[in-house]
Amino acid sequence: MILAAGLGTRLRPLTDNRPKALVEIEGRTLLEITLSRLRAFGIREVIINVHHFASMILEYLRTNADFGMRIEVSREEVLLDTGGGLKRAAYFFLEDSNPSEEPFILHNVDVISTIDLRRMVQFHAENQALATLAVQEREASRYLLFDEQLQLCGRRSGGDHKTEFVRSSRQLQVLAFSGIHVISPRLFALMIEEGVFSIITSYLHLAAHKEKILAFRADEYYWRDLGRPDEVMQAARDVKQKVFL
Repeated sequence: MILAAGLGTRLRPLTDNRPKALVEIEGRTLLEITLSRLRAFGIREVIINVHHFASMILEYLRTNADFGMRIEVSREEVLLDTGGGLKRAAYFFLEDSNPSEEPFILHNVDVISTIDLRRMVQFHAENQALATLAVQEREASRYLLFDEQLQLCGRRSGGDHKTEFVRSSRQLQVLAFSGIHVISPRLFALMIEEGVFSIITSYLHLAAHKEKILAFRADEYYWRDLGRPDEVMQAARDVKQKVFL
């Protein structure tokens, strides 16, 4: 699933007349870049949540014949945030009468990286995790806290350092989340939240109940959050210098 419903307010003026998914880097949209990355790892079925300039994304997908993939769209009349948006799209992952336990990837459209998704899925399966989050040791506006076994135990804001613990830890790892998840479908049966909510809220609740929400250390990979115009410009420079793509 690609999360593409946000308003992209931090990207203005680039999003004054288009959704953030259609912001371009060197002639390629963020949506195309994300779909290409997923396709390179063998993924052929994708659902995308949309809201801001939703019709533009639908037309873009039609024009490009869904990039040769099976693509469904989850249209949100009201923004549901990451958790609410995923829960609304649950049918896509549970549509078989005997839904597979095969994990799926949840990916922000405004994130580009060289993170090895195959390795991440393998790590998730080997550790029998409920969810696996790509994280890095870097500066961020907020952090997730993990114990020595890389299990989620809390979060911390970057500004006032306000900390929330859901599990105790003797050796704390303070890491920044990278907007890429590997999730087991059984998560849907465990989500108690309704309406508009962050997926991190669900993760913290489940971690408190001893579910495995794990960190996948992605420090060695290129990663960039394209939330601001200057980050888009830097990403374009990275592409020209062949740092990415």
